[in-house]
Amino acid sequence: MKTLILLRHAKSSWDDQGARDFDRRLNAKGERAARTMGRHMREAGLAWDHAIASPAARVVETLAAASDGYGAAIEPHWDRRAYLASVPTLLDLIHAAPDDAAALLVSGHNPGLEELVLTLVPDRADDTLRHAVEEKFPTCSLAVLSCGEQWADVAPGRCRLAAFVRPRDLDPNLGPDAD
Repeated sequence: MKTLILLRHAKSSWDDQGARDFDRRLNAKGERAARTMGRHMREAGLAWDHAIASPAARVVETLAAASDGYGAAIEPHWDRRAYLASVPTLLDLIHAAPDDAAALLVSGHNPGLEELVLTLVPDRADDTLRHAVEEKFPTCSLAVLSCGEQWADVAPGRCRLAAFVRPRDLDPNLGPDAD
């Protein structure tokens, strides 16, 4: 069974109004969330044989901070197609993953990652994890899916959502800011 691990970039800053979207960097809360999620991934025993990530600054910084928490470098294949990718583009990237990789980490952006989970996992009334994703896939959230025997098997309705973890699930201080 192939394991697909999806990690959305952490919270970024909107302070530099002149920066291109691609160049937006993490804010302090995003850095903390990424380190916390990296620790969680290590403690949960998550590992991957191959990783693909958007080269946008906020994804690069998310993976650097997550690496600090994980205790080992996350060294993805940086693929520009993963920047703000749609579900069909994300599926193309997943289908091209090496077949000898048992687990694949994909790090990128919304709405693509959220829509990918909702496309791959069938909608069942008793699936509380899927319903949580449907409600919102916040920054630095992690989804772990089981998806068939080959990366080519990853298709709509053919995966199972094994875990969905938001930063606030690990530390309430990493939840939404109060108004």
